[in-house]
Amino acid sequence: MGLRTTISERQRRLGFELRNLREQAGLTAGQAAEAIGMGRVQLSQIETAKTTILTERLLELCRIYGCTEKPYVEALVAMSESTGKGWWSAYKKPMESDALSLAELEADAVAVRMHQALLIPGLFQTDDYARALFTSPRLGFENIEEALKFRMERQHVLTRDNPPSVHAVIHEAALHMRFGGAQVARGQLLRLLELGGLPNVTIQIYPFTALAHAALSGNFVHLVPSTPQLSTVVLEQPSGPRYLSDQAQLAQYSALFEHLAESALHPIDVSLPPEAHSEKDSLALIQHLLYTV
Repeated sequence: MGLRTTISERQRRLGFELRNLREQAGLTAGQAAEAIGMGRVQLSQIETAKTTILTERLLELCRIYGCTEKPYVEALVAMSESTGKGWWSAYKKPMESDALSLAELEADAVAVRMHQALLIPGLFQTDDYARALFTSPRLGFENIEEALKFRMERQHVLTRDNPPSVHAVIHEAALHMRFGGAQVARGQLLRLLELGGLPNVTIQIYPFTALAHAALSGNFVHLVPSTPQLSTVVLEQPSGPRYLSDQAQLAQYSALFEHLAESALHPIDVSLPPEAHSEKDSLALIQHLLYTV
């Protein structure tokens, strides 16, 4: 089998985990490969996700690395055996591989935690808002119609069977940014109120009056699968997304999100009676903005 020319984040992560396990076991690539009757070059190609690994060989590596945590090993096997196919496969040509990797990670997540400072998160955007964003001339988006279809289909994860818990902290600045006219802005604000009513969705607004932590954190998404050790943080950057998988980095962003959530306004809760909103909260702020649009 030839070497891969395109590597998904799932494939890269499997190689990253296997390399970490080997290094923690104090073995060189040559020693580990020899122990299971494999060439050093082949193992290196597996660790860099350039080629696949048979399940039997994967289990052998876990054994010689002293990795006995059953759920974690089973998750590695599932990553290895996965075809990577899903609804996103239909977008393989028009969309970049990073977008496909994000969709695959979202599909596998049991929890999604995200912070956005200037834009409404993609999972929450209305069609009109996303279109206005994609057609902004200075942003240089291509394949606009396919990108719109892809973004709207991503949002099905919010209402699928057994959906992930989704918690977003959105800076108030994002609510004031205009993509499209007043009607687009109003529709987007109403969409946030609608989504805030879903049992698996928590939306908090980080107000201008809060401390400046949100301005310093940048935009990120923390995707947590059923095996938390295999969580991923995705950082948005002008050159493209950056994926973090080091445990120290994951812990850092987990703590950062908790801090942002503690500093943000209380979540949108449309089920509460009016008297329960005596203090400023996310719902009250959005309702106020609706009257000013």
